[in-house]
Amino acid sequence: MATRAVSRPLAQVPNALTILRFALVPVFVVLLARADDGQSWAAAAVFAIAAITDQVDGWLARRLHVESQFGKYADPLADRLMIDVAVVMLFLDDRLPWLALAIIIGRDLLLLVGTRFALPRGYEFSVSFLGKLATWILYLGIGLVIATEPGTNWPLVIFWIGVGLAVAAGVAYALAVWKSASRRERVA
Repeated sequence: MATRAVSRPLAQVPNALTILRFALVPVFVVLLARADDGQSWAAAAVFAIAAITDQVDGWLARRLHVESQFGKYADPLADRLMIDVAVVMLFLDDRLPWLALAIIIGRDLLLLVGTRFALPRGYEFSVSFLGKLATWILYLGIGLVIATEPGTNWPLVIFWIGVGLAVAAGVAYALAVWKSASRRERVA
């Protein structure tokens, strides 16, 4: 199937949305830092905008056939940065336990180190449905924790489901890299 040609400005929209997500991180930090008791509808709205742009930029890039190397690496980095910053701030506000901080940050550090290990060996990362689902649920759970009053437990249930899915996605990525490396060693 031939790809449609799109105008240069339209082709840049997915990457522009990713850059917007990076720009929203300090806005989010300021809004949440100024929140009373760690609850902020404004910070939750900025967090929701980041979540929406995460979905829209990837969809547009695939739909318009304008996927780029920049988007391939910057998009997941922007997601991880927004989620990690939110988790750190919510931990500091005593809205999330240390275990949440350790799991989310630890998983992301392992993925970062793993990426540096896997890419030189020729492994091509592609986002799995499980990884996307984990990110959606984490965005939802964190956004709800931010928007609700401290002590509200039901958003934490959603958050922990997202954490479980994120860990499962991380394990799936690690196993895929391991299998790929094993196959390459047997062939070599």
